[in-house]
Amino acid sequence: MIASVLRTEKALKLVTKEHTIPFIVDLRASKPEIKEEVERLYGVKVDSVRTLTRSGKKIAYVKFAPEVNVEELASSLNLV
Repeated sequence: MIASVLRTEKALKLVTKEHTIPFIVDLRASKPEIKEEVERLYGVKVDSVRTLTRSGKKIAYVKFAPEVNVEELASSLNLV
């Protein structure tokens, strides 16, 4: 369901400013499915999921709970 992490300059800003990491996901994936899979794969608490579909790609902006060290998670995902 989760294909990869979106690696852009904007994505780096989202990590530090909004506690959010963007993922490229399957077009059929629902917000609850994305939340469940991120929590299961990375062992973290997700606050919310926003999605954007454009040019045949679906991007899920996953906002993490305040107690999650998003910079460390982003580093483990080779985002930073």
